[in-house]
Amino acid sequence: MADLLSTGISGLLTSRTALDITGHNISNVNSEGFSRQRATFEARTPQQSGPFFIGQGAQTGSIERIFSQFLVDGLRSATSGEARLSAFDDMASRLDNLLADRAIGLQPALSGFFAAVQDVANNPSDTAARTALLGQANALSDRFNGIAREMERVDTDLNRRIGDSVRQINELGRSIASLNAEIQVSAASSPSNRPAADLLDKRDALLKQLAGVVGLNAVVQDDSSINVFVGSGQALVLGNRSNQLAAVANPFDPTRTEVAVASTGVLVSAQINGGELGGLLDVRRDLLDPARAQLGRTAAGLALAFNEQHRAGMDLNGALGGDFFTIPSPTVSGAAGNSTGLALSASISDIGAVTQFSYVLGFDGAAYALTRSDGAAIAMTGTGTALDPFVADGLSLVVAGAPAAGDRFQIRPLQAAATGIDVAITQTNRIAAAVPMRTLAAGANVGDGSISAPRVVDATNPALLTPLTIAFTAPNTYQINGAGAFAYTAGATIAVNGLQFEISAAPASGDVFTVVPNSGGVGDNGNALRLGDLINKGVLDGGATSIGSGFSQLVVQVGSSTAQARIGLDAQRALRNQAEQAQQSVSGVNLDEEAANLLRFEQSYQASARVIAVADTLFQTLLGAVQGR
Repeated sequence: MADLLSTGISGLLTSRTALDITGHNISNVNSEGFSRQRATFEARTPQQSGPFFIGQGAQTGSIERIFSQFLVDGLRSATSGEARLSAFDDMASRLDNLLADRAIGLQPALSGFFAAVQDVANNPSDTAARTALLGQANALSDRFNGIAREMERVDTDLNRRIGDSVRQINELGRSIASLNAEIQVSAASSPSNRPAADLLDKRDALLKQLAGVVGLNAVVQDDSSINVFVGSGQALVLGNRSNQLAAVANPFDPTRTEVAVASTGVLVSAQINGGELGGLLDVRRDLLDPARAQLGRTAAGLALAFNEQHRAGMDLNGALGGDFFTIPSPTVSGAAGNSTGLALSASISDIGAVTQFSYVLGFDGAAYALTRSDGAAIAMTGTGTALDPFVADGLSLVVAGAPAAGDRFQIRPLQAAATGIDVAITQTNRIAAAVPMRTLAAGANVGDGSISAPRVVDATNPALLTPLTIAFTAPNTYQINGAGAFAYTAGATIAVNGLQFEISAAPASGDVFTVVPNSGGVGDNGNALRLGDLINKGVLDGGATSIGSGFSQLVVQVGSSTAQARIGLDAQRALRNQAEQAQQSVSGVNLDEEAANLLRFEQSYQASARVIAVADTLFQTLLGAVQGR
């Protein structure tokens, strides 16, 4: 009878275990990341009785965690992808609203400015039109400044969020390492070498949370701990030890936050992918930096082209026009540890060749090399260590001082252009609407030759305002200011003293044409017309893109990236929902199923109790029979 009692007790205990597990499942139906558990039972080793083996009841074989590693990994990956696109979409939408809004965007100010230029061209001596032009110019520069400052605020917010993400990664890494230690202990103390299922659930929940911050790769070890790697293989968690990341200042720009390995200081920003942090770094690299550069390129293109044409005109005082706008030089930053006294200055020599990228000029001990931020090696004119200047991609670079191997400079050609563009003139009479020289044909000319209006091609030529007399000594020969005997070809361009003009048809011997300063031309609009044409003139991309088109490209670029991010986010969100549903279909708690199990295990518990009661009755009967003797 003792064997029957033991068998009943074993059934009672296994049923109690099953009820405990069922109750645990029901209690955690709303617990985030909980995987339902299941008790497995097995028969105890039978006992031989004569020629037979009699069973000894049941025992609990294991407590299983019902989950699929494949589905868990899929959900983790989908979570990382959704978080990345969500962060990208959030920041991209801010930029899109900033650039596309007509109330705060650049296009209305740009159109208003060139409309004011046209008004001056229509009435070049009108003070009101000139005053309006200066007002529109200041409004345009203010709009450039305002948009650039808003982009700086977006960049500042990105830096803050990058720092927050790094701190969150470090906290989660420490928690995962701590759980690894608990899991190792629980596995070692278990006869079956199985760790506590609830600890595994807690660790998976932390890994899912970490995947929402940064893309990761998790590798389970033989001792049930898990190693976590981020980026291109940087170890975040190794067993019960966690490594730390750090939010550090960029070596060239202390206002820019980068991600580094805390123990070594090695920057890993370029290797980070996935999660919120990956999305923030992506939007800065792929959208914000190019947008700021394109805005700066539009500002620099406008200022440099307008200044060049304005210098080719004459103001109401009879002086050559000066710079209409001021524009900052390219931003140059030396790396910490550069040789003492080493300096680099940069200027834009050809705005049409300037790109949206930044550059690093490095010295290897023998020569300088220029590398663009897209990884391309850029050829420079000249070789050596201190040429004046290096020229590449529309930039002119002048190095001063003695370099040493490892010295580096970062050049951002357009970083400060939109932030610093300003109007250089304040007086309406300094607007150079007129052309500086005008052409005349002598009244005594007998031929039918005619001379075109002059064009300024080099406003810096010191002899630009020198009067010219073109006298024909024969129908096919002329002199300039009494010098030379130049062959005449009808319609051919004549270039002298920074001017170009043409004489056409058939002048006669003795005909005279003059080119004289236009100091009295207060009503002349020749230069104002050329200034107005700049809105449609190819200035950027080697002359292929106008100023207006350059900004439109920026708006389209940001808008397109934002739309793509939103479409991708919707798709990724659907994938994450599907992955979560698939994972929950395996690991989630089903209350109907648990209720049925509760009833089933309650019945088996009651049946085992009945077996114990029968065993007790039989034992009491046996005792009574023995005592009766």
